This record gives sequence, structure tokens and C-alpha cells, in this order.
Amino acid sequence: MTEKAKAAFIDPMLLLRTERLPEGPDWIVELKLDGYRALAIKSAGKVRLRSRNDNDFNTRYPGIVKALASMPDETVIDGEVVALDQDGRPSFNTLQNYGSAGVPLNFYIFDVLILAGTNVMAEPLLKRRELLEEHVLPNLSEPIRYSPVLEGILKDLVQSVKAQGLEGLVAKRANSRYEPGQRSGAWQKMRVNRGQEFVIGGYTVGGAIFDALVFGYYEHGKLMYAARTRNGFTPKLRAELMKKFKPLETNECPFANLPEKKAGRWGFGLTATKMESTLCYALLRCDPCPRSQIPPNLFSPPGQRFTAPVGPRAASPFPHARYRRSVRDRVRFSSDPGHSNRNPRHFRES
Repeated sequence: MTEKAKAAFIDPMLLLRTERLPEGPDWIVELKLDGYRALAIKSAGKVRLRSRNDNDFNTRYPGIVKALASMPDETVIDGEVVALDQDGRPSFNTLQNYGSAGVPLNFYIFDVLILAGTNVMAEPLLKRRELLEEHVLPNLSEPIRYSPVLEGILKDLVQSVKAQGLEGLVAKRANSRYEPGQRSGAWQKMRVNRGQEFVIGGYTVGGAIFDALVFGYYEHGKLMYAARTRNGFTPKLRAELMKKFKPLETNECPFANLPEKKAGRWGFGLTATKMESTLCYALLRCDPCPRSQIPPNLFSPPGQRFTAPVGPRAASPFPHARYRRSVRDRVRFSSDPGHSNRNPRHFRES
């Protein structure tokens, strides 16, 4: 049953995380894209691109907004903003660096909620996809793309995703209606190439901007220091993050396992002596920034979570990793990072 409706923001339908996807003729499978969920809304001839939390994406992704201009009026479509790396794979790292790297972006669409003033959310998913293919896609071109249904046996699809280093798969019940803001299980997701969740707890100073980020993982409710990293930042991104670090300073170290007892083989351990003689603390008040999807060589503001690949030794998340560089600099830490008591092996939701 359909009804007339004005195009406006609608809370996106959510996916239920699972360790094993359902399969069979009642389910369709799509690729799990590593990007930003977004709704494209066209009303009264004006296109708005909104994040899943109803934040403005128009100024961030003007090229996508321009390409959506030819979509039918009074229409709402669901999709994901994605950046592809040099190998053509979705890459959140590349997406995060979009502003400074100038990489091309795509908007992959996979559902329609309102079509030309008609609410179609009660229609079965396969019917909505038909409407998308017949009435929306023919009017659109690059960088707008269609997220296709993947044909094949689930086991083979999983192996293919794993071999190509892609994030995972999504299974959707073929007859599911669109349930705004709900995680009913009619849509499910499975990570294939998994990540370990970490929390940024501080940074080291390098001149006017930070040199490296200090991060850890939660264990029994305590934030445990794991390592530092300086890779993956453009100068512009470092400067932007420093502006967010500055007003958040406080005075306590959030890591339960610092100071360390020994400096280690390479002398990089954060011992009490180093912390007293060479390091000064500026803890940061950090509101959590959930749902981030950031690989180990690119990070976000303090308190935000990111994931790093987990290999055969997943039970040991970068324990006391060291980098061959001097630590004769100041370390500034973030307090209340993430407000999370989750197990460190709990992977992020996306």
C-alpha cells in the first residue's frame, strides 16, 4: 500500500551485525561498502544530501549533490558515499583524506523510500529496487552508481570478499519493508576482514602540530595503552585535528597501564622517569565519536574509535608495539576517551 508523501529526512533502516549471514531464496546479498551512509532528498527542485544523523553533506560533497540534480522531484533515496582506492576497492582511509587528496567519490544507491511524492517504504525490497532501476537510475550518471545484488553461493562470496580485502557482506530479506531507524534483523551485516577496536587516548607534540597519536584498547573497563603511530596524516589534517585537541586539555592520564616499568629494548617505553622528566600531560575532555571506521594509519579526533586489522594473533592487540623513533617530546592525553567499557575484541558497528 502506498501513500502520498513529501520528500524529507527519514531515519535510515539499520543493519543487525551477525557472525553468519542467512542465505537462501528469501535473501539477497550486497557488498558491505566502507563509506558514509547518506540519504539523497530532492524536494521543490532542491537536492539535499544528509548523513545518517541528519547532518549536512552538501558542502562536503558538492559533486555528488550536483550529479543528483536529475533525480525525480519529491524523492528520497538511500545510499553510501564511497571513495575507491587505486585498486578500485572501497577505502575509508581514502574517504577520510578526500578533502586534501582530491580523490574521486561515488554515491552508491541501494533503496528508494519516497518516489515522486509516493511513499514506497511498505513495498517489498525487490519491488523498491525495481522502482529504483526503472524511475531513478536512468536519470543519473557518474559519480552515482548502483549497489548491485551479488549472485552466487554465500560461501563463495565470502571467500571472494576475503581474497580481495573488502570489508564484508550484507544480506537483506527480499520481501522486507523499509523500517526507518529500526534494526529488526531484516537487514544483516557480516564483517569478513575484521578489525580490532582501539581508542585514541592522546598525542605527542611535534612543533605546532601533533607528531603521533597514542592509542589503546579497553580491557575489563580499563583503557590499556597499546602503541603510538604517526602515519597517514596530511599536514592539513594534522592542523585541523590540533584545533580540536587544544580546547580539550585536562590533567590526567587515561591509560591504566602507564607508566610502564621498563623502557624496552629500543627505549621507547613510557616509563615514570620519562613521564616525569620529559613529558607533560594535557588530558582532553573527549565526547565519544561512535561508528568511526578508521584504519590503523589514519585517525580522528580524540576519543574517537578506529579499527586495525586483526591477524592470527588477535588475542594480542598490538601489545606494547614500538616505533624506532625518539620519544623526547611531550605527550598530551585525552581523558574520558570514548566513554566505553566494551571488550577490546568488540568490533565496530558500521
